[in-house]
Amino acid sequence: MSRPFHTCVRKLPAWLDWQRLLGPGKWEVLKEVDGRLEVQAPLTREQAADLTSRLRGVGIGGALLELEVSPKLNRKELRKASTDEARRRRQGSAGFSHPAARLDREGKISLTPETLALEIGERARGMRVIDAFAGAGGNSIGFARAGCEVTAIEIDAARLSMARHNAELHGVADRIEFLRGDARDIVAERNADLLFLDPPWGEHYDRERVTIDALGPCAAVLDVATAIPHKWLKVPPSFDPSSIPGCRPEAFFGVGEGDERRVKFILLDHS
Repeated sequence: MSRPFHTCVRKLPAWLDWQRLLGPGKWEVLKEVDGRLEVQAPLTREQAADLTSRLRGVGIGGALLELEVSPKLNRKELRKASTDEARRRRQGSAGFSHPAARLDREGKISLTPETLALEIGERARGMRVIDAFAGAGGNSIGFARAGCEVTAIEIDAARLSMARHNAELHGVADRIEFLRGDARDIVAERNADLLFLDPPWGEHYDRERVTIDALGPCAAVLDVATAIPHKWLKVPPSFDPSSIPGCRPEAFFGVGEGDERRVKFILLDHS
């Protein structure tokens, strides 16, 4: 039997389902510092290489994760693990399942996978929802499919047209009011039960730490939504929840074979 590789992972947020992130292993918590955990487990060579590849450069909750493996893995093992990880990424969670859905480049990057959009929608069942950054409509459609009355706001005319088209494909266009304009102006004049904010992050957001100030007009929209009791924000995995005092973070993992152990985004409840 081959010797184990003692693996230690640091700076895991205590609110994270870190066992799902890390995968199989007899993990034990060593200590907690400032709400972050340090955990360890003896892993096989393959498990340690896989974890090293998956967690390299990954930040969750405002800090990069740290990983230490002893004995050290060799370059050949790490190269193979990186190649396998790149292959798995191509088998990630599906965006829209309907083949006729329309997406631009930004939509392909930032669209909430359909299964996860439906899960979020079910949590809001029966609510009146404002989707302040509707984009190609993934979240608005998820809310509408759960029976919500939805107002979808999008400043870009082409993307709003995509959202309307995609809603028609899913048979829920009659449950969504599509508005083109600046969310800061529209939200201030609207009543709803829930404000949902999912600003486009782009490909190159800071993988170590993102704050509310880096998410475009999100802070300004929150400021004018004082009459809306519930506020949810879909933010990057590296978002620092402390930049919005009082919010409750929850990590959403992928549902595809290639990303089931990868945090896709964090949902903040700022109600």
